[in-house]
Amino acid sequence: MPTATPPRPRTLLSALALLVLAGCMSQQQRVADKEDSLAAAGFVQRPANTPERQAMLNRLPPHKFVRHVHGDNITYVYADPLVCDCLYVGSQQAYGQYQQALQQKSIADEQELTAQEYADPAWNWGPWGYGFGPEFGPVYGW
Repeated sequence: MPTATPPRPRTLLSALALLVLAGCMSQQQRVADKEDSLAAAGFVQRPANTPERQAMLNRLPPHKFVRHVHGDNITYVYADPLVCDCLYVGSQQAYGQYQQALQQKSIADEQELTAQEYADPAWNWGPWGYGFGPEFGPVYGW
């Protein structure tokens, strides 16, 4: 009986590199999606197009909101050095609209998940035990 040969280190490194790249791409897509939501809520994009702006951008935590209070004025800043190399700046109202949109998306995602049914006619819930077979309905009055 032939024995399996262990993977070579180069193959393992290549596979690891692909996983890392896939993770970066998905992070970039998540950030880009978030930025679309920020813009829709009323945040304004400000590019880090001067050395001074770039230095200030690098001082902020990436991909997190920073609240700035100046008197009665509240501003929210979101730094993105990864996708747009910019800041998103918004008012209290824009931040509230963004949070409301997040909540609505969360509810919609939950409703979609709840609404999904497993409709395979060959599937039998019975072997999974009490509560999933034909006796499930009568127990709960269905």
